[in-house]
Amino acid sequence: MKLVVGLGNPGREYAWTRHNFGMMVLDFWAIQKGVKWQEKAAFNAEIAEITDGAGEKVLLAKPTTFYNESGKAVAAICKFYKLDVNEDLLVVCDDFRLSYGEVRYQRGGSDGGNNGLKSTTGAIGSDFARLRLGTGSAAHGKMSDADFVLGKFSPEEREKLPGVLEEAVEEMVAWQAE
Repeated sequence: MKLVVGLGNPGREYAWTRHNFGMMVLDFWAIQKGVKWQEKAAFNAEIAEITDGAGEKVLLAKPTTFYNESGKAVAAICKFYKLDVNEDLLVVCDDFRLSYGEVRYQRGGSDGGNNGLKSTTGAIGSDFARLRLGTGSAAHGKMSDADFVLGKFSPEEREKLPGVLEEAVEEMVAWQAE
């Protein structure tokens, strides 16, 4: 079994914000696969389950904690399912240090200043795979980091969003097949 966690904040007010990019990708994949989300209070997350082409289960999880407490949900799910975080976990998050639309996969590493990754590494260590989704733009230089990541995508960014979501799903499928 594999686990893909999309980071973001719960609540409608955070929908379409840059910080919810990870959750958007998982919603996009869940729609493609025709699966529904279920609230799992024990995990502090919403869970959907898909099966890959080889018959392996893949859990999709969206923490219901706030972004900077994501590690609680990730740790609870990994512990319950006895997952090897080095092999079985992929965390999908936004990264304003990458240009908008850039999708970067890496195994292990630092949190890079991302509070969701910081919470996760604090809870389970740093030996898990990450898929970082670039949100960087010129607008970032005109506001604080918090205002930027909690801001909505611009109309130009929203126009390009379907292509970025497709690329991110392709990366997740490639990771899953490793």
